[in-house]
Amino acid sequence: MRHTLLLLAALLGLVAAPLTAGDGDEGPSRIVAVGDLHGDYDAWEEIARAAGLVDEGGHWKGGTTTLVQLGDITDRGPDSLRIIRQLQALQEEAAEAGGAVVVLLGNHEAMNVLGDLRYVHPGEYEAFEDRRSEGRREATWKANREKLLAYYRQDDPELSVREAKAKWIAETPLGLLAHRRAWSPGGELGSWASALPAVVRIGATLFAHGGLSEERTREPIDALNARYRYALGADPLTDRAILEDPLGPIWYRGNVMRQPAPVEAADEEAGGDDTPRLGRVEELALVLSRYGARQLVVAHTPSMTGIVAELGGRLIRIDTGISSYYGGPASYLEIGDDTLRAYRRTPDGEWVEQDLEVTAS
Repeated sequence: MRHTLLLLAALLGLVAAPLTAGDGDEGPSRIVAVGDLHGDYDAWEEIARAAGLVDEGGHWKGGTTTLVQLGDITDRGPDSLRIIRQLQALQEEAAEAGGAVVVLLGNHEAMNVLGDLRYVHPGEYEAFEDRRSEGRREATWKANREKLLAYYRQDDPELSVREAKAKWIAETPLGLLAHRRAWSPGGELGSWASALPAVVRIGATLFAHGGLSEERTREPIDALNARYRYALGADPLTDRAILEDPLGPIWYRGNVMRQPAPVEAADEEAGGDDTPRLGRVEELALVLSRYGARQLVVAHTPSMTGIVAELGGRLIRIDTGISSYYGGPASYLEIGDDTLRAYRRTPDGEWVEQDLEVTAS
């Protein structure tokens, strides 16, 4: 089915405001950071209420708090669209109250724009269903009938038109075409994703969905974000390779675990020699120094027991497998003027807090 969906993305060849905040040296007095949500609205709602960000009606009550959601809202669960819509509304409400809502680009948002739908939950398509869905699917079949027939007959040259159409219907749930239009480059959600930063610095804290490699932090944050904004643009001739870059901020896991650099990236960056990459400690120290930051907050690589601080508190990991797909604890990080505190929901529904140990100078 994956190949069919990629074909659809090619055949099917509205802009939300960017959710960003300023990078002032002082920063807000309270930052709440939330990791991967993967379509679990119930978990998100519980976190937002526990953190004092929203009221019973789902409206902003966080005052001057800055909320940072580190991407991967999409896939795995059914309610990505619902979460996105609320975050878009909260952005406006928070700004009116003197706060801010910042959403970072995650690799799963980029995958949706690229048409890689392997992890899309069926409920995501259902969220896009309307009274025109069936007619839209029928019209798309008619407009692309010959291409689709050729595609399905690659495996079975004797396949009849009726059989090919049955396959098409089975592999094209109602809502899928609207989902693809919305997420395609230049579509409503594709444009929204293109406006999301891959990296932000707020006060003394850096935030990135995956992590920050030495190789990809040799330029200012604005320039790095501009590369992702361009790669997610509407022009069909755009080079989108950066969206799958394993050393880029939406995919990188090297701050959490050491992995060999991809051969092509290592050759390009090191001039073709065998120069070893920096270790975790050295790399993070260099990245923080380049951007004048004290610590880096990442998601992407789960810590299923809760939020943890590593490398003397310079690296904070906040992906705790929040979505019911993973079954980890709901959690959020609170950064204050002189505090770094993790909150986690226990199996009995109670919220516990823990001051994270910071030993780095």
